[in-house]
Amino acid sequence: MNTNKKNEKEPEAEPVKALAKHSHDEKGGASGKKDEHEEDESHEHGGVFGKNTELIFSLICGAALGAGFALSYFKVTPDWVSLVLYIIAYFFGGFFTAKEAVQTILKGGFEIDFLMLVAAIGAAILGSWMEGALLLFLFSLGHALEHYAMSKARKSIEALTSLAPPTALVIREGGQQEIRIEELILGDVIVIKPNSKIPADGVVIKGEGSVNQAPITGESVPVDKSPIPDPQKDYSQEKNIKPEYRVFAGTINGAAALEVKVIKEAKDSTISRLVKMVNEAEKQKSPTQLFTDKFEKFFVPAVLVLVTLLCFAFLVIDEPFSKSFYRAMAVLVAASPCALAISTPSAVLSGVARAARGGVLIKGGRPLEDLGSLNAIAFDKTGTLTEGKPQLTNVIPLNGISEEELLLVAIAVEKLSDHPLAEAIVKGGMEKLKKQSLPEASKVKGITGRGVQAEVGGKKILIGNKALFEKDKVPAEIIKQVEDLEKGGHTSMLVKQDKDFIGILSLMDVPRKEAKNVLKELSALGIKKMIMLTGDNQQVAEAVAKQIGITDAMGNLMPEDKVKAVQKLDKSEKMVAMVGDGVNDAPAMAKSTVGIAMGAAGSDVALETADIALMGDKLESLPFAIGLSRKAKGIIKQNLWISLGVVAVLIPLTILGITSIGPAVMAHEGSTLVVVGNALRLLAYKNNQKQTAKPKRKKTV
Repeated sequence: MNTNKKNEKEPEAEPVKALAKHSHDEKGGASGKKDEHEEDESHEHGGVFGKNTELIFSLICGAALGAGFALSYFKVTPDWVSLVLYIIAYFFGGFFTAKEAVQTILKGGFEIDFLMLVAAIGAAILGSWMEGALLLFLFSLGHALEHYAMSKARKSIEALTSLAPPTALVIREGGQQEIRIEELILGDVIVIKPNSKIPADGVVIKGEGSVNQAPITGESVPVDKSPIPDPQKDYSQEKNIKPEYRVFAGTINGAAALEVKVIKEAKDSTISRLVKMVNEAEKQKSPTQLFTDKFEKFFVPAVLVLVTLLCFAFLVIDEPFSKSFYRAMAVLVAASPCALAISTPSAVLSGVARAARGGVLIKGGRPLEDLGSLNAIAFDKTGTLTEGKPQLTNVIPLNGISEEELLLVAIAVEKLSDHPLAEAIVKGGMEKLKKQSLPEASKVKGITGRGVQAEVGGKKILIGNKALFEKDKVPAEIIKQVEDLEKGGHTSMLVKQDKDFIGILSLMDVPRKEAKNVLKELSALGIKKMIMLTGDNQQVAEAVAKQIGITDAMGNLMPEDKVKAVQKLDKSEKMVAMVGDGVNDAPAMAKSTVGIAMGAAGSDVALETADIALMGDKLESLPFAIGLSRKAKGIIKQNLWISLGVVAVLIPLTILGITSIGPAVMAHEGSTLVVVGNALRLLAYKNNQKQTAKPKRKKTV
């Protein structure tokens, strides 16, 4: 995959803003400065009509061209009327083409922009204003559509930077002060209010509660936090801080207030590292675009040399200069690759439109092409292969109590708790009990990291993990049941009433119902390797993998670990996709060949960062998208052969004088219609990969 490393260091102050700015500046190479040309490359043309000026100019060009052409058939209309309209079409159609051509020439390069402009001027010199205007209209429209489609490509950085709050409440000089996060220094103590975002990476020194780390680590269940044993120690260089003590910038605090000691400055926080990693992989080009870029690099100068030589053909053969000049301009028109200019955009637009009808958002040509070449797919677990939230999976009554009695007691207690797992128990339990009335619970007290205690019907109730009952003699058979559940990836809790254990409850982030079938379809489509990456522990990862049929599962991964896993897979399989739904997946998506985000369940950041989004949170759209991509890739190749073939035939015909400017333009526009029509076939693509998958696979055996 193409990535571009940064070549300069950003200022220490306001690092996140600097990183966001750098995403726009990195096109400037080592200097990092942004000039007008880089604005064009970033597809952000401004003008009287704002960001859509280029598209509107192109449409005005088309309107003027159409009006001029139509009026030319009315004898009562003076010729100068059509000429004025063609000149107007030249201005609006050639404005941005000329702008980009001049900027390219000033940088010592040549592109199709320049060739199209020269061809249009040559046509005007020969009096073929309509043909020249038509060339500019088609080319400017293709450019405008491409620029319009890519205008949202850089929103990922802005979305990432908004995760961390801009200010922090710091304890200084005996009081609380609100300061910018850039002003925080190592060792500062910040106050985290309930249900607020955490502004900096640090360790908890006061307070107990749960923190939702899903935006950064992807963990499905909020993590309980408690004070670190030695709050005076410097943890800024410590690498092995236990999860229960550490917090990350951008994560969301639960119902309890916390005091956190800052261990990383804003520029070095986890969220800042995410921004940097996304930046590294921001510039990407499709294989076809790389080919056309290389083709233009040699083709355009060669044509200009040929045309220049043909202008002086009268010195070699017996003919007037006007005839040599006409032949040279005819060759220039013939060599202007109109069909080539629109062959890929038309296929991309058709493919993207068809994908949208099928519930898949594809952000441009590179992912559309690359998706069909995939050999491997890496999946995030939480919210992608699973539902993304814990569900009550097992209710096991003990010591003669019924399941109904166990649930009544558990729900009565958990209903008064603010812990995320309590909500899952209440919801799942009430679905089983229907509309039964609950007993009253009192004296509810949370025991951080372990569970909860209360009284129900005058009896003491304890609900929690094994750690809560360390001092009790839990029967061996109960311990075995709990361990068996945990081996299967469940989070288990014991329920104790006075001195008796009356039941076991288990929860789990369960796999999506469609996950297993989708993986089978992908395998049938030729995807050789599918792995699962997750921030959850390895035991949970393996349990989920076993249920849905994934052979490789990797747990306990931080965002940078996911990036390394994707890079390793990319080296072995060459073409790899990353499917995820959280901010923590963004760097791995950026490093993959194709980044794919789940729609409804995905965060804004993941959706903006990803190349492809499965809308409506439908994992089963993935096989359809891959089949469509393969079809689109084939059509793009066909269009390239058609467009280049027409140029290859027309150039010798115009040189020999067999074809003039008029037939050359007609041939070009005919080939343009052919490639566009070929591309439109994608709109009729049928979602029939289930039927075609197996035969395709047999051919490769």
